Amino acid sequence: MRIGHGYDVHKLAKGRKLILGGVDVPYNLGLLGHSDADVLVHAIMDALLGAAGLGDIGKHFPDTDPKYKNISSLKLLGHVCRILKEKNYEIENIDATIIAQSPKLSSYIDKMKSNISSACKISLEQINIKATTEEGLGFTGENRGISAHAVCLIN
Repeated sequence: MRIGHGYDVHKLAKGRKLILGGVDVPYNLGLLGHSDADVLVHAIMDALLGAAGLGDIGKHFPDTDPKYKNISSLKLLGHVCRILKEKNYEIENIDATIIAQSPKLSSYIDKMKSNISSACKISLEQINIKATTEEGLGFTGENRGISAHAVCLIN
């Protein structure tokens, strides 16, 4: 058994979609980044890659490579899961937390879980996603960005 931890953060900006867990969340701001800037999926990918000792998403999907410009992070997650499978690893579970002052995300979590389940080819029961605020503190609490933490267990 191996444990991995991932963390990601992106700045909120006008003129971008807010994509979290592959869900287009209606909001007046989106996350700034080279890809779709899905902090939740990025944190999960880093947790999985870390657990397998395979580096991080920057190593596998550099933000200097134009082929990853505006790409769906779910596609990248599918690729990471295929790499794990090739290395004979199986995902036991993923637990993640999104940190955002707004918007409220509870009504989108089931779809996020479904998207991640499909990308990783694992059951919904192996995925847990939570959302929390920082009570107005820090850059997420001041609504300047959104971050996510993820931990995973692979075997």
